[in-house]
Amino acid sequence: MLTSFWRSFLAVFVAAFALAACQSAPVQANRDSDTPEIKTERTVTEYRLGSADRLKVTVYGEEELSGEFVVDGQGFLSMPLVGDLNVEGMTVREFQRTAEQRLADGYLREPRVSAEVINYRPYYILGEVSRPGEYPYTSGLTVMNAIATAEGFTYRANERFVLIKSVETDQEIRVELKPSLKVQPGDTIRVVERFF
Repeated sequence: MLTSFWRSFLAVFVAAFALAACQSAPVQANRDSDTPEIKTERTVTEYRLGSADRLKVTVYGEEELSGEFVVDGQGFLSMPLVGDLNVEGMTVREFQRTAEQRLADGYLREPRVSAEVINYRPYYILGEVSRPGEYPYTSGLTVMNAIATAEGFTYRANERFVLIKSVETDQEIRVELKPSLKVQPGDTIRVVERFF
């Protein structure tokens, strides 16, 4: 039979061995091995037009052809003389050149068109915020502003990163939540639950 000294020694030895084994075991950073690493920055490309965008279009010297136009649900913008233009996915510059080409095709001599987006499509915020939903986009909007607009985080929210899906992709990216992180029109922002 073991004396109490040897029993105590054996218990301490087993505890020390178990602690050493735990410390040497690799720590799994993510619960899901398919989850991508958190990005510190988000790549922002030039804005591309889409449904619900409102544009102010000026055709120089042609006031009756100028005005405000909305991109419909199929991505078309309807202008006088030229009719429907498929502008889905175009930049504002590409739209200007396209409109000039269409107006030059039998309507105007050397037309000059300028355009600016005056009302962008909305963004969406989901998940662990107090009021998830659709919100109007404003220029310079940050993710922190968007969360504040949705009345802040819930108590379960992970405040370290967010998932963002832009209109140009079907994939969500995990981005570190920093004050400078910008929202783009049409973004879907998802605030996930933290693991306790």
